[in-house]
Amino acid sequence: MYFVKNILILATCALSALPLNVSADEASRNKEIAERFAKCDTNRDGKLTMNEAKGCMPRIYDHFSSIDTANKGYVTVAQIQTMASR
Repeated sequence: MYFVKNILILATCALSALPLNVSADEASRNKEIAERFAKCDTNRDGKLTMNEAKGCMPRIYDHFSSIDTANKGYVTVAQIQTMASR
């Protein structure tokens, strides 16, 4: 019973601070994206091509054209982070 009460209290606190938690979650997600992007960007030019994404970031590869809306042939970490926040 004590455990359940504590969970309810924590859930209430979390819900009341939702914008802060969302920001923390976004920051954590963005950090993970940036780290993975850096590993996949084999030529270190700050741009991820479809070929670089293919074996390293399969979800980005699968949705490449919807992220690369300007058809530049590459995506940036900022574009991926923006897509992930939707």
